[in-house]
Order: sequence, then structure tokens, then C-alpha cells
Amino acid sequence: MFAEKIIDWYKAHKRELPWRESSDPYRIWISEIILQQTRVAQGYDYFLRFVERFPDVESLAAAHEDEVMKYWQGLGYYSRARNLHAAARSMNGVFPRTYPEVRALKGVGEYTAAAVCSFAYGMPYAAVDGNVYRVLSRFFGIDTPIDSTQGKKLFAALAQEVMDKRRPGVYNQAVMDFGALQCTPRSPGCGECPLSDGCAALAKGTVAQLPVKRHKTKTTDRYFHYMFVRAGAYTYIKKRTGDDIWKNLFEFPLIETPAPLREEELLAHPRFREWIAPGERPAVRPVRKNVKHVLSHRVIYADFYEVSLPEGSASFAGYRKILLEDLDSFAVSRLIQAFVGDSYVGGR
Repeated sequence: MFAEKIIDWYKAHKRELPWRESSDPYRIWISEIILQQTRVAQGYDYFLRFVERFPDVESLAAAHEDEVMKYWQGLGYYSRARNLHAAARSMNGVFPRTYPEVRALKGVGEYTAAAVCSFAYGMPYAAVDGNVYRVLSRFFGIDTPIDSTQGKKLFAALAQEVMDKRRPGVYNQAVMDFGALQCTPRSPGCGECPLSDGCAALAKGTVAQLPVKRHKTKTTDRYFHYMFVRAGAYTYIKKRTGDDIWKNLFEFPLIETPAPLREEELLAHPRFREWIAPGERPAVRPVRKNVKHVLSHRVIYADFYEVSLPEGSASFAGYRKILLEDLDSFAVSRLIQAFVGDSYVGGR
């Protein structure tokens, strides 16, 4: 009865989305990876651009990672793009057709594997995302934390139990849309909900308290000082490496400090002094100060400085020297893109 009501609601209210028009596992996989940490409204256009450039496994596998990252630029959580590319290269041109094989792809968890296999192949695997946790916890009145080992096992088993095994793909889409549009985190539409008669949370007045999460996300403050170099028609960039945010994206020369710095402190910083070739005297001025950029576990406070040097400067050795007009060809973080797109780089 639960699944039937959800599916009936879905038939009347479902969102028309491009990846739902296909049973192609590749396109479904791309959409699910994009939507892992991205709202549908934001991911919609990214999906269309991505599959237009990379319409199949072969084209994605053959692409250079820098190009894949450029098409992902702005979506955040860039490990998703790196994993996507690596997984495509592992397929030998053919998308896997069994749940264990899909689950084994880099960057694919239980939810994504269940979504792909149910949508593309009609396999009876329940997909459990945040929307599903919310619907199930409220309807059945479950206050076990969804981020606990016990909670994950409980909800996975319950989702599998109540799923419509004859129509797993339709059911999974239905319950996710129901959570996204009807049983929303705040101000859910309980008054016109087809499940209201049997909803335990509505009966007990605990809708706003469910689902329960045990752990709160801790955030760390970081302080970035970027040098936007103007050397005639050129500027300098470098690809970020190491196991940190924005891996394999490009950025301007950066000094990170444990606390904010005044301009005079920055100019005296050993790293800045190392960048400048002997005898050169760059003109330095702040152009953006204390720009706040919020990530899931970090808050970046960024200062941007313009550093003016002659075109033949020997400073910033080890950085890649590119034409300013070519800067938009490189994948960068949203923080850098906001600065670049602020009409500052191309003007003045």
C-alpha cells in the first residue's frame, strides 16, 4: 500500500528530467554522480553539457582529465569528476550489467549502484538517499540516527522490504521525488499528503524532528592569499596536487596561513619573497579582501592581490605562464571563477 500510494503520487507529480527519458546506464550513471551533492535545478544544465561532450563511455574514457574537470567546473566535490573519469577508463568501452560490477566502479556506492541497476536494468535494489531516509523515518516513526551503523542497516532493510519489486525503477524514482517535493526537510506538505493517514510522525507531532542525525558537521577556517599576476598579456597559474580540496584544478599563486594577514605581513612572507626574482620590484595592491567561500567542511577566507610585473619577468618560476585571454580554458574552483568572472581579470 505504501509503495502503491507513492507511485500513484509520482504519476501525477513527477519531474520531467532528461535522464529519465533513457534507459542508458551510462547517462543514468552520469546523472546520479552529478546529483550526489548537487540539487536537480543546478545539475540539470551541467548534465546536458556533459553528455553532449561525452555521450558515451568511450568518449569520456578518451578525454584528458583537464577537460573533464573543466566540464565539471562549478559543481564542486571534484573527486566525483576524477572518479567518474577513472571509472570510464576501467570499463573497456562497455558499461557493466550486474550490480556487483556497477558497485565496484570507482566512486560508486550502494545508493548509486542501486539507482543505476534499478533504473537501467529493472533490478530490485532499493536506492536509499537523503530523501528516502526522510520519508521512511517519518512514515514509520523511526528515530534511530540515519548516520549510525545500526540506522543504515535498519533503513536499508526497510527500504528493500517496502519497495515495489515489480517496478523497482519507478518506485525508486517515485520515493526520491516524493521526498524532494512533498515530504521536504522544512514545511512539508502534510495537509495534502497521500500518506498522512498512516504517517507515524504526523500522528505523534514529530515530523520536524525526523530523521535524526547523530553527528554534526565540523567546519575548519582556512585563510588563502592569492596573487593574480599581470605580466603584460600574461598571468601565472599552477595545478593543485596532493590530497586536498580542488585537487587537479588550477589556481593563482597561493599562500595559505593559519590566520589572516595584513598586507605588509604578506609582502614580508618568505614564500612571497621566494617568488620574486632578484632585482624585480613588483607593484602589489589588494583587489578583493576577505571573500568568504563556504564548503561542506571548510570555510575559506580569501584575499586577492594584483601583482604587476614586466612581461619578461623571471619571477614566479615553476608556475605556468599563460595568456590572460586563455585563462577561461582551465578548470578552476568556484572561488577563482567568481574572481575571474567579476569582470576584473578582463578589464582595467
